[in-house]
Amino acid sequence: MIIGIPSEVKKDEYRVAITPAGVRELTSQGHRVLIQRGAGLGSSIRDADYTSTGATLIDDADDVWASADLVLKVKEPVEEEYARLGARENQVLFTYLHLAASRPCTDALVAAHNVAIAYETVRNPDNSLPLLTPMSEVAGRMAPFMGAHHLMRAGGGRGALIAGVPGVAAANVVVLGAGVAGMAAATLAVGMHANVHIFDKNLDRLRQVDHHFRGDVETVASSTHAIEEACLLADIVIGAVLVVGAKAPKLVSDELVARMRPGSVLVDISVDQGGCFEATRPTTHSDPVFEHNGCIFYCVANMPGAVPHTSTHALANATLPYVVELARSGWRDAVRRDAALAEGVNVVNGHVTYGPVGEAHGMASTELATFLS
Repeated sequence: MIIGIPSEVKKDEYRVAITPAGVRELTSQGHRVLIQRGAGLGSSIRDADYTSTGATLIDDADDVWASADLVLKVKEPVEEEYARLGARENQVLFTYLHLAASRPCTDALVAAHNVAIAYETVRNPDNSLPLLTPMSEVAGRMAPFMGAHHLMRAGGGRGALIAGVPGVAAANVVVLGAGVAGMAAATLAVGMHANVHIFDKNLDRLRQVDHHFRGDVETVASSTHAIEEACLLADIVIGAVLVVGAKAPKLVSDELVARMRPGSVLVDISVDQGGCFEATRPTTHSDPVFEHNGCIFYCVANMPGAVPHTSTHALANATLPYVVELARSGWRDAVRRDAALAEGVNVVNGHVTYGPVGEAHGMASTELATFLS
């Protein structure tokens, strides 16, 4: 099989979908790997590192897309890539898609009549998300750092130090969601000596969190009233809510933000899924924040892209076993054998096959089994 890896073109995205170790694994099994020249430079991976493990360098992205049976990316296709989606018949695209938050991308993939498999909806029987977890960990660990920076006056905030000092209280950090990203955010916030409150609807999960932190984090059963009370006292609010494959719920209204402390910071890790703050809109690393109702919003849609060396290796470690199986068996046999991978199939031959995406856009969805018989 021919596997193609184009350079990421989304603004401020520096990750790449494969490492030299992954290239070696694939080429040693007889596959051909085409990588756009310079695709790894943002992640500190040189072209020579790829060629030394068997990759072929291609100058033009159009040629990569037109030649590959399987295209590996990091982020969802953006508008300038839509025309490339139908360049090769029966092509498979394997990347983060977040289609519930983007009707244009969904329409483009449907029109391409190819197969689109989303990293973020690959789901194990225990409901864990093996390809989303590493990036959730990165984004979660970044969130308190970003919040702490923008809480400082130089970052646009109210001028508070997250850790406080003797005689001056530490910042109050509210984490919405006790999943992978929320736990990572809470861990870093505790390490920065903040006062941390973490919210979740699942009481069993909160018991696990309480046990994990040995009482260093205040666990709170999530409700509209409880979130409102906490936000009014918060210096930093971190949104880390995930509904797999669907839009994130809006938990913090504009009206509530208007009553929060001026200069407080809201960090929305859920922005790829539409965000869990009413005012959320995607921002970039080069222009990461905006002011709304007196508060600072950090809503960068590809937070792990700020640390591409770490993120690329973490992501590639997780995706490689699935890539190897897709290349060895083809997508149909691969998903027949692996129910987790089957959960990742979002679009097939012009049909949405992942229910939450269809529901988000009012589109009909087709059972994946229809295309496997």
